[in-house]
Amino acid sequence: MKKTVIICGLVLLTLVWGQASVRAQGASRGPDASTVRDAELERDSAHNLEVARLYFKVRKAYVSSLSRCEEVIAGNPTFSRIDEVLYIAGMSSLFLSEKRGKQAPKEPQEKYREDARGYLSQLVTQFPESSFKSDAEKALQSMGAETKKPEEKKQ
Repeated sequence: MKKTVIICGLVLLTLVWGQASVRAQGASRGPDASTVRDAELERDSAHNLEVARLYFKVRKAYVSSLSRCEEVIAGNPTFSRIDEVLYIAGMSSLFLSEKRGKQAPKEPQEKYREDARGYLSQLVTQFPESSFKSDAEKALQSMGAETKKPEEKKQ
């Protein structure tokens, strides 16, 4: 009985130890999992995304949300969740162009509208497998923008 408990404990310990070492290797999810990423930059970008998501969803502070997203886009364009960053940036810009939210827009409405079109188009064309793609396409259609399909390779 004691042998069985000890063996089960060792097997469990081995599984937990192995799982922790796999996580430590930096396995990532997202649009391009093959890209080598700087762990500190990923952590900083993930924090900015969490804050942007809070500003966007809960506080309806679209100026602050857009600012956080632009910081990630400029500082870490290979971020593992850049598709979500583009979506939040695009929708924040769209809402600011419509004068929605709790913060007053700092730029003219047309600039926000063009920014929204740019961010959402980039999301649709560069990340066709993203879970945010269909919402981005709907927003683009509501703005009257045509979504560009990725060019197909000729064989």
